[in-house]
Amino acid sequence: MSLSIRNQLPGTVTAVTPGEVMATVKVRLTGGQELTAAITLEAAEDLGLAAGSAVRALVKSTEVALATAPVERVSIRNRLPGTVTGIAAGGAMASVKIAVEGGELTSAITSESVTDLGLSAGSAVLALIKSTEVSLATA
Repeated sequence: MSLSIRNQLPGTVTAVTPGEVMATVKVRLTGGQELTAAITLEAAEDLGLAAGSAVRALVKSTEVALATAPVERVSIRNRLPGTVTGIAAGGAMASVKIAVEGGELTSAITSESVTDLGLSAGSAVLALIKSTEVSLATA
């Protein structure tokens, strides 16, 4: 199956914490970072997720926010440090490619944000992804 989702990061489930309706799933990415996904309990059960399960974390580029400094006191669980490798900017929106340990992310942000953050190739950034915006797929 081919998907339009640009961000597809391979990893291994390290923990599944079920709740009444939702489950949080901790994933160790190939690069060693930890990612948290909040998915429905039904989806976690349907996928048969358990510690050791191989998964692919899927995140739409529009759900990847960027910061150029450490972010404190924010509820966003997933914070992946990286380096900007390229920017394709249009009139309103820009696509920012980011190298992270073990992979690459794409963030779709406004061109104004690129300017305000002073982003260019080589800029250090922190990719911020809410756990509710991470989907999981099994092989």
